[in-house]
Amino acid sequence: MAESSEKARKYSRDHAERFRHELLEFLRFPSLSGDPAHADDVRRTADWLAAHLHALGLQNAKALPTSGHPVVYGEWMGAGPDKPTVLVYGHYDVVPAVLEDGWDSPPFEPVEKSGKIYARGATDDKGQLFIHVKALESYLEANGGAPVNVKLLIEGEEEISSPNLAPFIKANLDMLKADVCVISDSSMRTMNEPAVTHSLRGMTYLQIEIQGPKDDLHSGFWGGATHNPALALVEILGKLYNPDNTVAVPGFYDDVVQLTAQEREMIAKNPLTEQQFKDATGVPATWGDSKYTIRERVSARPTLEINGLWSGYSGPGPKTIIPAKAGAKLSSRLVANQDPEKIFQLLKKHIESIAPPTVKVNVSLVTKGKPALIPFDLPEMQAAARAYQKGWGKAPVFTRGGGSIPIVADIYDMMKIPVVMMGYGLDSDGLHAANEHYSVEMFHRGIETAIVYLKELAEMASRRKALDKTGARAA
Repeated sequence: MAESSEKARKYSRDHAERFRHELLEFLRFPSLSGDPAHADDVRRTADWLAAHLHALGLQNAKALPTSGHPVVYGEWMGAGPDKPTVLVYGHYDVVPAVLEDGWDSPPFEPVEKSGKIYARGATDDKGQLFIHVKALESYLEANGGAPVNVKLLIEGEEEISSPNLAPFIKANLDMLKADVCVISDSSMRTMNEPAVTHSLRGMTYLQIEIQGPKDDLHSGFWGGATHNPALALVEILGKLYNPDNTVAVPGFYDDVVQLTAQEREMIAKNPLTEQQFKDATGVPATWGDSKYTIRERVSARPTLEINGLWSGYSGPGPKTIIPAKAGAKLSSRLVANQDPEKIFQLLKKHIESIAPPTVKVNVSLVTKGKPALIPFDLPEMQAAARAYQKGWGKAPVFTRGGGSIPIVADIYDMMKIPVVMMGYGLDSDGLHAANEHYSVEMFHRGIETAIVYLKELAEMASRRKALDKTGARAA
């Protein structure tokens, strides 16, 4: 088995240039799931990906319909029923990007320079997803088969919170049945500090709308007796936080699973200093709950953020009005045991309780997703650590991710299998920002690590089977 993985790794190195060119082709599709004007582009991306999987020899490779954008599925079951089955999850959709956002080159015309590929989706998640496709191809072409069975589940709605994926999984549990799920949609701090993410934060996203007068008012005629909706909004927002920078909403922290000493020790292996934080973000100083380290604040603690504000006039020159409306979008990143719906109800109740009677307030839920916390001592997690050591060249740390991949909790809950998050990107790759990019070296090292992980899973299953037999004989 070790020899077969070495053959696959050599194949990946021998075909590295072709793999890269195929990735560039994949990146050229403007698969913006949140923009109806790009629905045809999303469909073309799904069809291209399904055709690519079919050409590699995968069975049942097709774009399957949902109530929204298609799910791409393909499987290779040639290892046999006595071998483990790995479900690879990824997404082919991307967030919006236009040259005017600050890109140095058109975001859907990939450019390779200085060892990096610049394009929207390069690291989130087309590049990382493609690693698994090419790892499987390397096994199939070099050895005629892989050491385990592999199924690929690739969605087109992750960037809009996966509204149709959970129903798809629920309706296709038999087709998707597997022993472990692996996801590459996360990152590490530096190339020499690989990380296996064992926790992701959930999400409650809401909108606040403040209605004051029926129309914008002349501030000279009506100012002084009308509560400005913009002022009412910021007064409400200011009361959502305590002086120590914690969230002031009653009950917000009630269900939070507290960090154990072992978990804090693990997080401390991937520290984030104040200077590193300032260098990465450009802020003059850090902020937050001082009872927790910076790394803990951005990964293992819940948050409440103001994502957007609007009201009144912001054009050139003066316009002396009292605006009729004001609004804000807020997101709350949640940690283990926090329920997104419960958090929304707590936020809604608190906002309504502190709203002044001089304005009307409406609080609505935009989207939500569950947090996920998966034990890092599971055999499948430890197999990932060995794969990084052998394939990447460095042992990883187990870390908590600050972002949200809602489907992780859904897969864990519905399929009852471990979810292993093997990130092959960098924190500094600029995902969701202008000039998103992906390291060419990390792409190729990722393929080799994914190759080794399949081998490690097969060997893990063989050891488990041998132990079971030994135990049965002893009994």
